[in-house]
Amino acid sequence: MDKFAVLGCGVVGSGVVELFLKNKALIEKRCGKALEMGYILDLRDFPDRPYADLLVKSIDPILADPEVTVVAECMGGVEPAFTFVKQCLEAGKSVATSNKELVAAKGDILLATAKAHDCNFFFEASVGGAIPIIRPLHKCLAANDFSAIAGILNGTTNFILNKMIKENMDFSTALALAQEKGYAEKDPTADVEGHDACRKICILSSLAFGKHVYPESVHTQGIREVELKDVELCAGLGYAIKLIARVQRLENGKILPTVMPMAVEEDNLLSQVNGVYNAVMVRGDGISKVMFYGRGAGKLPTASAVLGDMIEEVQLSHTIPSQTWVNAGTDDFIEDFSAFTAKRYVRTTSADVPALTAAFGEIGERTVSTEDGETVFVTENAMNAAAVDAAAAKLAAQGIQVLAQYPVLVS
Repeated sequence: MDKFAVLGCGVVGSGVVELFLKNKALIEKRCGKALEMGYILDLRDFPDRPYADLLVKSIDPILADPEVTVVAECMGGVEPAFTFVKQCLEAGKSVATSNKELVAAKGDILLATAKAHDCNFFFEASVGGAIPIIRPLHKCLAANDFSAIAGILNGTTNFILNKMIKENMDFSTALALAQEKGYAEKDPTADVEGHDACRKICILSSLAFGKHVYPESVHTQGIREVELKDVELCAGLGYAIKLIARVQRLENGKILPTVMPMAVEEDNLLSQVNGVYNAVMVRGDGISKVMFYGRGAGKLPTASAVLGDMIEEVQLSHTIPSQTWVNAGTDDFIEDFSAFTAKRYVRTTSADVPALTAAFGEIGERTVSTEDGETVFVTENAMNAAAVDAAAAKLAAQGIQVLAQYPVLVS
């Protein structure tokens, strides 16, 4: 009989316990062996819960028990999770985690530690909740040379933007509703500033391109500054504003990961991803493009992904070679954000089309003048941030302001 331990009995950890107890017989059948819950590590007491006798306040008994072969890490944050997970791997115990902050910051170290001790470090639940994306990347799609990944990786921001698009809510009202429904934390910074999506695109980039991508290397911009007016005007031009996490391999071989609000054309499936749902679009030379879609967070969906990893780990007797990447030692393989180019949705204070064209180049047919004298348009040319700044400066010299601009996502 194999035993497992759960580190952290918060939302996800308690979900792992709950789902295991509910489906124990089914899980054991799929594992092909008996599986027992041995320990739950948490500093809090839960005297009224049926597993109260399994609670411990130290990692030591878990490390010392040779019958514990698999550990679920659901604590969140980098420390003490990193220390505990590394100790478990060094003891030959495989670990499954939902902790995207840990994987984004220390994934290369933990993968190397698992390999050195012939066990596994799995993290399907760290990106997309119940959506299977990690395993397809390194197994089902392993024959592909990936060129790009783009997705909606944060359900909170997608819920907020969806309320702005569909119900004309301003950002503050939509955020308050997300908090009321439990989709956003009391401190929503990690979500609305893009940090959560950044960690997830780091993980996908590292796995797809084989070298560790740190959050500090990713240009990250959140949705706090998105105005309802731009959401409405953008929709009138046939686009939806979404927080897009994206990585692209450039012709020079470097990769360019970004997180920022983008204008997504309505015929792109990502523009139709609503509410707290997530979606990931993957491009490869063998598949053209495929999309993974589903509920991106929540207690039981995330617990489902953690337990899926644990079931596979129980079945394995060795480290699998496919789910891995290396520490590049440098970020020279990551291109600077100055190289990012895209067509732009732009809103200005003037209806002077010749002046706008002189600054931005051809602005195409998607041009709308508003009742208050503003003009919104989409550029025909792809521009980098420096070119946008130069165009804005040229207009400013004529007394025309650029009020907002968003890059357009290429489908």
